[in-house]
Amino acid sequence: MMHLIIPTGTQVVTRTELRSATGELLHAAGSVGVIVEAPLDGTHSYRVRFADGTEGAFSRQQLSLLKQFKGEGIGAENPHAAEIDYYSFVIYRCVVGSRAYGLEGEESDTDRRGIYLPPAELHWSLYGVPEQLENPENEEAYWELQKFLVLALKANPNILECLYTPLVELATPLAQELLAIRESFLSKVIYQTYNGYVMSQFKKLEQDLRARGEIKWKHAMHLIRLLLSGVTALKEGVVPVRVGEHREQLLAIKRGELPWAEVNTWRLSLHKEFDAAYAATKLPERPDYEKVNTFLVRARGTMVR
Repeated sequence: MMHLIIPTGTQVVTRTELRSATGELLHAAGSVGVIVEAPLDGTHSYRVRFADGTEGAFSRQQLSLLKQFKGEGIGAENPHAAEIDYYSFVIYRCVVGSRAYGLEGEESDTDRRGIYLPPAELHWSLYGVPEQLENPENEEAYWELQKFLVLALKANPNILECLYTPLVELATPLAQELLAIRESFLSKVIYQTYNGYVMSQFKKLEQDLRARGEIKWKHAMHLIRLLLSGVTALKEGVVPVRVGEHREQLLAIKRGELPWAEVNTWRLSLHKEFDAAYAATKLPERPDYEKVNTFLVRARGTMVR
């Protein structure tokens, strides 16, 4: 691992002892000193001065920053993590992506997402628990419950689609309770989140088109799909996952069969429709934080042994 040069004046902890030329122990490993001379590169030694005035030469590997040394072991990875089967705590598993949208082809993967809820003893420990479990080989990802809820409250499209996908493979009673209150996550924040993302991504697509003369058509398709989803969410109070009547037109974009000008025109018309839906929506300004918090606290309580 490459280390930056430690500047002079920095307090450090030695990882090896310091002895005199005759072998006398001057300072044990773990002593605190100050860098008084730093090398120009990582291959030479540092000069460290101790409280009694003695000095010694140490390589970078033989030193730790004092502020980092004091925090070692706190918030670090659980040393028993390899023994914990976090996947056994999955409470919700669903299929999202092209298969859920109705846009799959023969080459399409099956993307599974969901939620896991670990026992309180793991969550409360110094090590905590992973915010997300990922298994790239199986195209799986699971969020820890609180992380999932926070993302949903922020109107993260991928998370909201998990709550509304028609392809649910596992839902424990607790997950079913969550699905029963999924409308609590819907608010006008959808407009800002979806709109902001699509606008920034279309700008990048236009830059790619100018610079290289080509774009990622699949990405363009999903941006249009996201706008369609956002408009419906504001109008009807549900997040549509299946693309329905728009399937063929969206697949035409994916295949690069629609001219860019036509795609962009559709995008701009959807932005206008989104604006109108925002002005008329019956969704609240913000999601129901209190209801979601009550659910989270109750869910946590079920995992106390």
